[in-house]
Amino acid sequence: MQDLKKISGIAILFIVVLRLCIGWQLLYEGLWKIETLSTNRPWTAAGYLNNAKGPFRDHFRNMTGDPNDLNWLDADKVKAKWLAWEQRFLNHYPDLTDAQKSKLHQMVSGNTAFAAELSSLPPEVKIGGSLGNVVQYDAKRKRLIVDGEKHLTPAEKQRLQSMVPVIKGPDGKLTGGTKLDQEFYIAVDKVYDRSARLSYIERMQASLRGNPELAGQIDVEQEGTIDGKRIGKIEQYQMALDRYEQKLANADQQFKVDHLDKLWAEIQQMKAGLVNPIRAMEDEMEEEALKLLTPEQMAAGPIPREDTQIHRVNMMTIAALTILGFLLLVGFGTRIAAVAAAGMLMSFYLVMPPWPGVPEIPGPEHSFIVNKNMIESLALLAIACLPTGTWFGIDGLIYRFFHKKKKSAN
Repeated sequence: MQDLKKISGIAILFIVVLRLCIGWQLLYEGLWKIETLSTNRPWTAAGYLNNAKGPFRDHFRNMTGDPNDLNWLDADKVKAKWLAWEQRFLNHYPDLTDAQKSKLHQMVSGNTAFAAELSSLPPEVKIGGSLGNVVQYDAKRKRLIVDGEKHLTPAEKQRLQSMVPVIKGPDGKLTGGTKLDQEFYIAVDKVYDRSARLSYIERMQASLRGNPELAGQIDVEQEGTIDGKRIGKIEQYQMALDRYEQKLANADQQFKVDHLDKLWAEIQQMKAGLVNPIRAMEDEMEEEALKLLTPEQMAAGPIPREDTQIHRVNMMTIAALTILGFLLLVGFGTRIAAVAAAGMLMSFYLVMPPWPGVPEIPGPEHSFIVNKNMIESLALLAIACLPTGTWFGIDGLIYRFFHKKKKSAN
């Protein structure tokens, strides 16, 4: 269009209003996401990217770094993640006291040993064999010590206490034996209670490795096993993922796509049942750690998030929404901002394109070829072709300033 003056005033008004509306929508999205960063559940693009469909599915899913949340089911990786979080916590709150640091470490990793005071070992008590690997008596420090990694089981506690002729009544009163025997009996009670408190890492490992229902178990004689191994839920989940990927490659008919949608929903339910308890354990750990802080220490704010691939994607998305929305709203660098925003929205479109042969996006929206993201992208490209910033915005002030200066020079 050679003569922009032919555009009616009402057309200019609506084009400018369209730009302002899109700018406000992007800016508000960015600000809302920024506000969630200070909560226990910050916004993340992981859910959207993990459900990507179409020809670019693998590219977008791999942007999360862990598209199927398998890292949450690997005890070694979760342990490394939580130890790194503990270090970030210590770095973020450098004025923690030694007592706070000790409690934090015990809470996350556990104690190296559990002890109870004992003046001496009763003569009839002989700690050896398998018990000797778990319990020791330090005569120099006068303490009964339990290995922090092995803990004391109820059976081992009963074996120790049965070595002395002491009986504990229903009212908790001890009878029988010498004073030293009773002291030993009480020391075993104390050290058992202390060793029974598992750290978060130990609880996580017990869940992922020690729970036969999740990790599987060896039982040659039991029916329903493969080569004597009962398949746990974690391995069932991995097998279901492999089966889905194989079927997805051959999904060339609609009924196969419909079956895949049902299978994917089942896989997501399996994942939630496996991953959510570990996530909840992490949330509980972080909340308990915050309770160790004083109000002065809390003023330092939340600890920074782990620098992962999905964290960088989240920050880039939030920054793009906020900056581009602001530029469109105030009309500064309007054409460049409109083109950049159109590109961003087209990337959102390609995550779940409503194309033939691509599974339909779950939800109330039904689209074919064109959806809201594409329409908004095309509107932004139309805005980029017109000088809307000079009609209403900072671009207009800059243009008039230099135009007036040039006119004065001439």
